[in-house]
Amino acid sequence: MSKAAPSRPTIAKTRRMFHIVAGRFNTQYVDGLVHHATEELRALAPNATIFLHRVPGSFEIPLVARELAIQNKADAIIACGVILQGETNHAQNLSRSVTDALQRIAIEHGVPVINAVLSFDNEHQAHARCLENKINRGTEAARAAVEIANVLSDVRSKHGAAVAKLPGDNG
Repeated sequence: MSKAAPSRPTIAKTRRMFHIVAGRFNTQYVDGLVHHATEELRALAPNATIFLHRVPGSFEIPLVARELAIQNKADAIIACGVILQGETNHAQNLSRSVTDALQRIAIEHGVPVINAVLSFDNEHQAHARCLENKINRGTEAARAAVEIANVLSDVRSKHGAAVAKLPGDNG
């Protein structure tokens, strides 16, 4: 797991729309992800509209993410949840199921879904990655959302082909 956050993407000057879908389980940690993601979105996309949708738990996140993707109004969707390992393998099954569903939604609907549904062995790990500033996964999710929204906007525009050319490519 990375020890440093990715660099900040270019500030988005155009209007963007971001949706955060957040579970209510492990609220303290999920609220930390949401707070950091929202603050970073505001810094990187000052003209953006940000919506927050609360769901019961991580398992319900893909359903709301899918509905938002179908509406095709989001530049990116950020999924925020925290799954803590218990005594059984339920957490691993839940994590895999949610991850697979979120990826499928993004691919099938062409809307970026940033997966910040995180699985931890213990609360110490959750605290470090959800509530602290050094390696905050909410901040990272927001950066990924803004960057992929910018890339897709370029690719989907009529000038997208010129943006994607490699240096020295004359074709």
